[in-house]
Amino acid sequence: MRKKEQLNSIIEICPVRNVVARFGNKWALLVILVLGENEPIRYNELGRKIPDISSRVLSNTLRTLEADGLVLRTFYQEVPPRVEYSLTDTGRSLVPIIIKLTEWAQKNMKTIIEHRKKTQQAVQE
Repeated sequence: MRKKEQLNSIIEICPVRNVVARFGNKWALLVILVLGENEPIRYNELGRKIPDISSRVLSNTLRTLEADGLVLRTFYQEVPPRVEYSLTDTGRSLVPIIIKLTEWAQKNMKTIIEHRKKTQQAVQE
């Protein structure tokens, strides 16, 4: 039992697993990119810029990114209340990395899809 506890603690402190795992959510990187291009932005406008994300998923993604210190939620006590979202400095520092990853994906997508097809065909034979 002790070994399992040790293993869990190593996984929890591993920066790659701990931080990058939060981006396993397919929407997190897109939300960061959209915020980077449109900050500050209100919730409904952000939802319009990502039309295929559900309201629930957008809320959860924003909460997670806020908990990680990547997104800042600013509440204005007005009538009606107004909430805006923007990136923190840490969140902004991630944008160029996401852009590079996006460029890499665009450059290599055709090759990756071809390999997937070959692998799928080999499995079916």
